[in-house]
Amino acid sequence: MLGRTPSLFSPDSLALHLIVDNHGTHKHERVQRWLAKHRRFHLHFTPTSSSWLNLVERWFAEFTRKRIRRGSFYSVAELVAAIEDYIRVNNQNPKPFIWTKRADEIVEKLRHCKAAPVTEH
Repeated sequence: MLGRTPSLFSPDSLALHLIVDNHGTHKHERVQRWLAKHRRFHLHFTPTSSSWLNLVERWFAEFTRKRIRRGSFYSVAELVAAIEDYIRVNNQNPKPFIWTKRADEIVEKLRHCKAAPVTEH
């Protein structure tokens, strides 16, 4: 509906806090301009040297350790087939990631990481 003021609980009125890695694309001038225009989005960067916090990176590390480093691939097609096979088998019996450290242990480890900025706008 045109001209309608967003209600307190509409998506437009809710702040979105996004946790992203320190890759330069998130800090690019075009991204910063977009964020300035879309003030509900707030980026929080993971600290440098803390990829273990990113569960996608944890999955890739496990995948690399369990499948890629164990194999010899003679072609790209063979590598792609191994990746697809690993994903297919993994998805047949998926297991959630469970943190094995207590929250205070994780916070202590973070103290040793380099600080990461938060977008301000």
